[in-house]
Amino acid sequence: MGLFVLRRFGVMILTALCLTFVVFVLTNLEPNLEKLAKTQGNARMSDEQVQTWLSNRGYDRADFVKYGEWLGVLPGYVIEGADGETRSRCLRPGVDPEAAPRFCGILQGDWGFSTVFKEDVSKIVLTRLSQTGKLMGWVMLVMVPSALIIGVLAGMREGSRLDRSLSTVSIVTTATPEYVSGVIFITVFASSAVGLKWFNGSATSAMEDITFLNFTLPVLTVALYGMGYIARMTRASMTEVMTAQYIRTARLKGVSFRNIVLKHALRNALIAPFTVIMLQFPWLLNGVVIVETLFNFKGFGWTLVQAAGNNDIEMLLGVSVVSVFVVLTTQLISDIGYVFLNPRIRIS
Repeated sequence: MGLFVLRRFGVMILTALCLTFVVFVLTNLEPNLEKLAKTQGNARMSDEQVQTWLSNRGYDRADFVKYGEWLGVLPGYVIEGADGETRSRCLRPGVDPEAAPRFCGILQGDWGFSTVFKEDVSKIVLTRLSQTGKLMGWVMLVMVPSALIIGVLAGMREGSRLDRSLSTVSIVTTATPEYVSGVIFITVFASSAVGLKWFNGSATSAMEDITFLNFTLPVLTVALYGMGYIARMTRASMTEVMTAQYIRTARLKGVSFRNIVLKHALRNALIAPFTVIMLQFPWLLNGVVIVETLFNFKGFGWTLVQAAGNNDIEMLLGVSVVSVFVVLTTQLISDIGYVFLNPRIRIS
């Protein structure tokens, strides 16, 4: 088991390096850098002035070198610009140049400075991530138990009226995008057009104080979309287990249907949905972009939209690091959990 985890962890580190390098190269393409120069400098810059601005700040060097500096395995650049001013990657405002460190990258905890929010990227990411974490927590609390109950009830008796009804509900929720269900919820339950002003159409106040009124609609919008997928997977797994030979044997022995479901079928039926549930975490982290924008909830997804729309390269890179880490970590936990839940994999 230890060798399995170690091997998976090694693959995880390699994958993280590859993915972050791809994102780094894409965000540092020439059009993005040119837009950055004109945004931070002067919108009327000539091509020569843009190139000078980029050269003075180390953007014109090889991608591998810049990536190594950003990662923190190579020392940060020190460039004396054409204007006579010396610039260093590791030098921050208010810091003595002689006291500036040589290495200043992700590994050293220096995530860069946001050109849009005018603050350290790490502080912004942690703040926004905590807000999205609250939303993810409530969504999982609503989505997972509801989906498992629907899936188990539908799969207990395949082809029954209950199965067809619950399967239809699952398909409808999965087929309805968040921006559609969110708009419907706001129109019906939060606007004066219909008259049912039961909830708040904006979740901005939930950043300071979560209440039933300001947080119900965004949670339901996200939960309904993911619930159908988990329910369908649980239903398929439950249906397969209920037709297994050991279930038939239990029935022939006279075991009650309730005991068959709870003691024999349920645990084996939850093996496959466990992986799907774990994969909901990275989906929620990046998939709440629409919901956070729709309900004006300034979390991780909202920050991603702002960074992309304003060409905030350092913020985009910081967001990508968190996204890659969450995706790979949840996959590692999913693999380990699957081994524990399935005895056949442990034996093999």
